[in-house]
Amino acid sequence: MTRPAPETGAASALLRSAVLDWYDRHGRDLPWRDPGCSPWGVYLSEVMSQQTPVARVLPVWERWLERWPTPADLAADSPGEAVRMWDRLGYPRRALRLWESAGVMVERHAGQVPRDHDDLLALPGVGPYTAAAVASFAFGDPRTVVDTNVRRVLARTVTGTEHAAPALTAAEMRLAEASMPDDRDEANRWNAASMELGALVCTARAPRCDDCPVSHLCAWQVAGRPAHDGPPRRGQAWHGTDRQVRGRIVQLLRESADPLPRRDLATTWPDDPAKVERCLATLVDDGLVEPVEGGYTLPR
Repeated sequence: MTRPAPETGAASALLRSAVLDWYDRHGRDLPWRDPGCSPWGVYLSEVMSQQTPVARVLPVWERWLERWPTPADLAADSPGEAVRMWDRLGYPRRALRLWESAGVMVERHAGQVPRDHDDLLALPGVGPYTAAAVASFAFGDPRTVVDTNVRRVLARTVTGTEHAAPALTAAEMRLAEASMPDDRDEANRWNAASMELGALVCTARAPRCDDCPVSHLCAWQVAGRPAHDGPPRRGQAWHGTDRQVRGRIVQLLRESADPLPRRDLATTWPDDPAKVERCLATLVDDGLVEPVEGGYTLPR
């Protein structure tokens, strides 16, 4: 099946205008979108929101900013406290990367989140998406921000396909860049608006097309919503995975002020001691757990 060519000119402008108007009325009032939010607050929100719902991020983000209002405050604390304060957001290596990046900000950038895009990319754990998002949302530098929500919105509205490719392609990146408004302020709003539309309306499994501000312009909707690209991939099963056991081990250590002996950590998955040993070893390798006299603890 031949896909429609990317929209250009007046049609593209109409689509952007409709999405921006919708965002102005329906965009969520999130604290890191407040004009007074610091670049550090924006940076924390972008790292915490990776593969994590906003509702879970909000209370942790607030606690982190209260305890560590600047990168220097976090850098002066221990990596173990960063992991402890990460709570149950998942993928706790992100907490370590935040602690490491705070140290880099202190050492190289006078304790500030760097404005330069290349400097952002050089921070520990920062990839193209995070660097572009922080540049756009913290500093008004309209880099093209492309996450799964933006990819899905553009796939449906412009190319007429139900789902984006399994991984970001060069063609998708070119489309995203071509979709950016020329005006600087409008481009930054478009980054936020297209992400928000994908998160709230143009969702992966149950798109709310009746509520979509651009359903009349959407190539996928106009074509009858063909399901020719297959369903979105399902996430990995959780129960019994190494991820679950690793999470249980870290949670036990978060809740303890003292090191825990190996026998206590074995309770995280008593039916398979080898799994616990394997997970404990990988946590030590990742720097999330530290062996000490008397057992194991969060890194100090």
